[in-house]
Amino acid sequence: MPFRRVFLPAAAVLAAAAVSVPLSHAEAPARVGAGVSAGVSAGVGARVGDGVLEPVALASLTGWGADDAAAAFDAFRRTCAAPGPKPPQAVGVTGHAADLAAACAAAADVPADEAKKFFEGWFSAYRIVRPASGAEPERRLGFLTGYFEPELVGSLEPGPGYTAPVLARPDDLVTLAPGETAPGLDPVYKAGRRTTTGLEPYPDRAAIEDGAVAAHTKPVLWLRDAVDLFVLQVQGSGRARLPDGRSVRVLYDGKNGQPYTSIGKLLVAEGHLPLNGLSLERWTTWLRANPDHARRLMRKNASYVFFRVEPVEDARLGPPGAAGAPLSPGRSMAVDGNLWRYGLPFFLEGKLPGQPGRGHLVIAADTGSAILGPARGDLYVGTGAKAGVAAGDLHDRMGFVVLLPKPVASPTGEPRP
Repeated sequence: MPFRRVFLPAAAVLAAAAVSVPLSHAEAPARVGAGVSAGVSAGVGARVGDGVLEPVALASLTGWGADDAAAAFDAFRRTCAAPGPKPPQAVGVTGHAADLAAACAAAADVPADEAKKFFEGWFSAYRIVRPASGAEPERRLGFLTGYFEPELVGSLEPGPGYTAPVLARPDDLVTLAPGETAPGLDPVYKAGRRTTTGLEPYPDRAAIEDGAVAAHTKPVLWLRDAVDLFVLQVQGSGRARLPDGRSVRVLYDGKNGQPYTSIGKLLVAEGHLPLNGLSLERWTTWLRANPDHARRLMRKNASYVFFRVEPVEDARLGPPGAAGAPLSPGRSMAVDGNLWRYGLPFFLEGKLPGQPGRGHLVIAADTGSAILGPARGDLYVGTGAKAGVAAGDLHDRMGFVVLLPKPVASPTGEPRP
């Protein structure tokens, strides 16, 4: 997340084919205008990114009849009720805003046991296909990973066992909207520092750790060590258990805009750990056992995330995603937010770990740095260590079917294009 960024707002392990760090939803880059025509509902054969939409009947999809549409319907209504992303999504995302708003309004009066009927009545389904190009054959499968909300140990005050400060958003940090640039600031930077002469690059991780922004921020929480803080920043948000037994939610509240570097990629490239089996537990254990290397490697990631602390209102739900709604375990998915409108349902064609049958209806509610392209998703799986393991196990080829809202009448009475 609101906004992230979540989380900003992140998979627990490296996606084996990508050799990337666990996905940080706090690191979403902007690719403005990458969708179909601005704000319209895509039709048959429409191109979205490098994909083409192929119409398909929902009832014909393997697993559609057996899936729990009511769980996805709950996530859909929650996303509909969210305040929305701030800043708004870029022009060019697929799915007409008015058509989706009409479906959201209709959903308010639909009982949960009629969820499947609702989706069938208000949406048209399109399989996302990447057509053959040159030597590359047609592809009908995309790639799905998982991310989770870490549960850490923290304190509102520093002390023995609580040495890593979680910093609040600095008062001189200026965040650029997706696609926005600032005079004199290299477009590689997604945020800047306000000065008397304009914006300049915000200090990187090493400089921040050395006190470069101490006059502009303060800690909102203390974690046990720098590795826990790094995990929190990679995931984009988390929960912290306090000494008195309470839990608080630690939410993304901005980043320094510096480029992100995968620590997983560094560990593999330097030969410290093999790619095979590189789980969150394994690389964090290695970092703690090698503190000198750990500090050097973590500082190679110039990106730095700032946070705010809020109460945990519903322990069953995750933090707010980029859409502004609390994430639903197993039903909220991060998508390329510059291609797809938040709130769109997607049907995943394939077997998910721990799920019976094949096929799973999810809702676009988040985004992330590695979530690029029309058939790429990152499924939010929940909170805590077990969720982290489940997220790490999820890195599979998967079919993607998007459900686009059926056109409703425009203010002139004509169907929307």
